[in-house]
Amino acid sequence: MRRTRILTAVLALAAGLLAGSPPALAADAGPKATLAAESYTWKNARIDGGGFVPGIVFNRKEKNLAYARTDIGGAYRWQQTSKTWTPLLDSVGWANWGHTGVVSLASDPVDPNKVFAAVGTYTNSWDPGNGAVLRSSDRGASWQKTDLPFKLGGNMPGRGMGERLAVDPNRNSVLYLGAPSGKGLWRSTDSGVTWSQVTNFPNVGNYVQDRSDTSGYASDNQGIVWVTFDESTGTSGSATRTIYVGVADQDNAVYRSTDAGATWSRLAGQPTGYLAHKGVLDTVNGHLYIAYSDKGGPYDGGKGRLWRYATATGTWTDISPVAEADTYYGFSGLTVDRQRPGTVMATAYSSWWPDTQIFRSTDSGGTWTKAWDYTSYPNRANRYTMDVSSSPWLTWGANPSPPEQTPKLGWMTEALEIDPFDSNRMMYGTGATIYGTENLTNWDSNTQFTIRPMVQGLEETAVNDLASPPSGAPLLSALGDIGGFRHTDLTKVPSMMFTSPNFTSTTSLDYAESNPNTVVRVGDLDSGPHVAFSTDNGANWFAGSDPSGVSGGGTVAAAADGSRFVWSPAGTGVHHATGFGSSWSASSGIPAGAVVESDRVDPRTFYGFKSGKFYVSTDGGATFTASSATGLPSGDSVRFKALPGVRGDVWLAGGASDGAYGLWHSTDAGATFTKLSNVEEADTIGFGKAAAGASYQTLYTSAKIGGVRGIFRSTDKGATWTRINDDAHQWGWTGAAITGDPRVYGRVYVATNGRGVIYGDTSDTGGGDGGGGGGGGTDPTPAPTGACAVTYTITNQWSGGFQADVRLANTGTSAWSGWSLVWAFPNGQTVSQLWNAEHTQSGTTVTAKNVGWNANVAAGSSVGFGFTGNWSGTNTKPAAFKLGAQNCTVT
Repeated sequence: MRRTRILTAVLALAAGLLAGSPPALAADAGPKATLAAESYTWKNARIDGGGFVPGIVFNRKEKNLAYARTDIGGAYRWQQTSKTWTPLLDSVGWANWGHTGVVSLASDPVDPNKVFAAVGTYTNSWDPGNGAVLRSSDRGASWQKTDLPFKLGGNMPGRGMGERLAVDPNRNSVLYLGAPSGKGLWRSTDSGVTWSQVTNFPNVGNYVQDRSDTSGYASDNQGIVWVTFDESTGTSGSATRTIYVGVADQDNAVYRSTDAGATWSRLAGQPTGYLAHKGVLDTVNGHLYIAYSDKGGPYDGGKGRLWRYATATGTWTDISPVAEADTYYGFSGLTVDRQRPGTVMATAYSSWWPDTQIFRSTDSGGTWTKAWDYTSYPNRANRYTMDVSSSPWLTWGANPSPPEQTPKLGWMTEALEIDPFDSNRMMYGTGATIYGTENLTNWDSNTQFTIRPMVQGLEETAVNDLASPPSGAPLLSALGDIGGFRHTDLTKVPSMMFTSPNFTSTTSLDYAESNPNTVVRVGDLDSGPHVAFSTDNGANWFAGSDPSGVSGGGTVAAAADGSRFVWSPAGTGVHHATGFGSSWSASSGIPAGAVVESDRVDPRTFYGFKSGKFYVSTDGGATFTASSATGLPSGDSVRFKALPGVRGDVWLAGGASDGAYGLWHSTDAGATFTKLSNVEEADTIGFGKAAAGASYQTLYTSAKIGGVRGIFRSTDKGATWTRINDDAHQWGWTGAAITGDPRVYGRVYVATNGRGVIYGDTSDTGGGDGGGGGGGGTDPTPAPTGACAVTYTITNQWSGGFQADVRLANTGTSAWSGWSLVWAFPNGQTVSQLWNAEHTQSGTTVTAKNVGWNANVAAGSSVGFGFTGNWSGTNTKPAAFKLGAQNCTVT
């Protein structure tokens, strides 16, 4: 049941990013894109998890403050009241998509409001940008950034080691960061604002996973992998004297400074032949625990040890729970119970079969017990029970033979933390979710404890394709690692991913436009068929057969009536079949690797695209002819779709910054294409329900229009465009897929590369975008008239800080061409950062004014903005709001 997440990311990049990497945004020149006057609400179609969680960090000063980092899907903060996770890096935009990969997190142990994230996805050429350290003084609600002169690898080998970023617990203005790629150890003395290399640190690391890898992915030096402070060697306000650093070097893995980083030396007597994945210090007993593996992980590791170092005497003790000869895995997950010194736990992170293992000791590693053990092979006895009712797909629909069980305890279990304030709560990350328990100490009394997913709100799937049929389920998804889902309710976790067969990654799916019960999907699988069909709208599936030579899913298209299919798999050329793929025939006239789609009206017409050429078949995919259309993108980073209900109406998006790039439209089945002059760059195209009074379906795209990157909508066939997301909701790279909903006006589904399926709903009832959507125009003096209403909501609050949303509604009968909202804080609160509006504050009085793109608010519509603020004592909501001279109703 191994999930090869890195392959998903690499394949996605190969299909899109490597062919045309998201370009850096140029300086704006010209009008801005219009932002929707009505508001959009953005949510995830719930899957809950779906990817690798390599790090969990609890704050050791404040109870219930915890963070999780993901390899490509950003960072999250735990919300205790709802027991959910809040995403913190949705503001990462297209140009800096790599900053959704989080290599390390640090929660300030002195000031809990501060949190730091080291970000960057790849250290090789796949990520064109350098890494950065993000810092926040409001628990991740907003961030400031310091760019680094080197890359970081949140999705590189060794990403489960750590934490590489650490805050001095005595002098919190001092931070350390371990860098990969031979860049060494770095230090900040001004709370993460500036960084400099610790030039006297003696070892930059030398371990690489595979020196022969020419891509630079597996051949990168994994570098400095963790930093741990001994807080007992310092006093408040003075830098901690003793610091331990883990290095990716099998012979020289641990270094120490006893003079606050002035000098460093290799820790004497340390074991060799292993990498130190984690170093966790129990200062009460003076024990530094180290989890070792012979490999960097997160997938590999065949041998491992656990060692304890006595900080007072320098004595090393092998405390491994099993003999070295009996390990077939490395150790990585490592934690101590701060409430019960001497209690330590560790994971066998690379024990893929039959399951991962978790070890627990209550005597500082003198003796151990296991989460599960054999009674008589292959039968197991578990100290735990598992309840995955909130995420039932975690069983994978499997029925394994003992000693395997389903659901599994996990795999890639490199993150393991006992709550420093609660001995009963433990969380650990896996390759698919976060599991946890709230009755952990049952372990010690030989009674079972319960493990459940603790992952709601954390959405980490990489999305390859999306479909929203006109009937049946509103959403079908093609996902990396976990295949895909049929969502009948976007607010609920589906009971199971697509099965029969289970693809490791689904690369493409399609439905028959006039018969949406017929659905086809293709994907990657280590062995077995790469194509599957459904006759009940994706609820149940059966496998088709593969043509000779198929090695991967590629793209697939269903005829408008479901009578036939065209498939362009990896490993061989384009093929076509009538019926459900029991026999495939090679198509002629179209090159291997072409992207294929179907006409949504004519069941015999199919389309293809490859390397600047558009291809058309009118005989059910048997033969294709190259169109004479010119000026299309020369590369293969292209996605196109045919419009439902109109024969031969095709939209094509794609390109690269060094060539043709944009959005093209054909009304003659691809014989000719017209490029839209008002779209600078476009990467996806999708269709949804038409606006009220509109004769053409609504268009959606991830694009650059008016100098701005975003998610855009057009209700007038592309003549004008409105940006419907905002800078707080960008989700990194969104270039894989987009679709509107044919049944709900304004609803759009957006594919992300690590944040799951995002869907947006509009407050507009369907009146359309109006004219001038591509412009932006001037910033008029706000002079609204008529009635108004304000909703002020505190969405999050913590010690000294809070976050709020403000909704301003035009309840009058005339449109506004600008607005300025004024209120006074009753308790002296101050605004620290505000988005989607400009603001000033004088004393307790705040004025929030429209920005250029949200000046116009139609009667009956509303506009929203949000902010983070500071408070002391109490945080009472404002009682009154004024729009110019008009008092607004407070709702």
